[in-house]
Amino acid sequence: MNKKKKSILKKVLLLVSIMILTLGGYYLYRNYQILKQVHQYEEQVEKAVQEENIPQYRDLVLGIIFTETKGEHNDPMQSSESTGGYPNQIEESQESIEQGVAFLATAIKKADAEGCDLWTAVQAYNFGLDYIDYVAENGKTNRLELAERYSKNTLSPELGNNEQTKYRYLSYQSVLYNGGYLYHNGGNFFYADLVKANEKKIEQTNFLF
Repeated sequence: MNKKKKSILKKVLLLVSIMILTLGGYYLYRNYQILKQVHQYEEQVEKAVQEENIPQYRDLVLGIIFTETKGEHNDPMQSSESTGGYPNQIEESQESIEQGVAFLATAIKKADAEGCDLWTAVQAYNFGLDYIDYVAENGKTNRLELAERYSKNTLSPELGNNEQTKYRYLSYQSVLYNGGYLYHNGGNFFYADLVKANEKKIEQTNFLF
């Protein structure tokens, strides 16, 4: 390789390194900002999980808030639909957290009664409680493939997507799994995995806030 080509290669590698560092820095900064927003609900979450007798799931609830709204909404747990079936019905964070934690506690209790794992209950937070019955009849453990099948064959048609049409949904996991898509009216079948990842972020940064 001659000197000119070596010089060009070094410049390209330097540029790529700068881009990676810049993107990595932005990712860390953005996550810090989100975590800061989410952790502001700690006291409300702690009170709610104590009242529902699930204090061990405090960080899980914060992981749900991270997943649902990044802590940037008056309804941080997106609890409106579990209250009355319609979005944007709750406009106060305390009500949102109380309702969201109560629904999660119900899902956990139902999943436990049917011999299903915790992540079935978490996925049911997005899909609805009927998903727990579906998992109970199909191995009792939440799996991505199982969640997709429920989204495609059950939830989407129930909510009007009889053609099982898809829409673009880009995330690291979705792109690797299926090229990046979800089904219209089919919820998010990646939900439990997203919450799991965000719960870990909460656990790893509790000391910061």
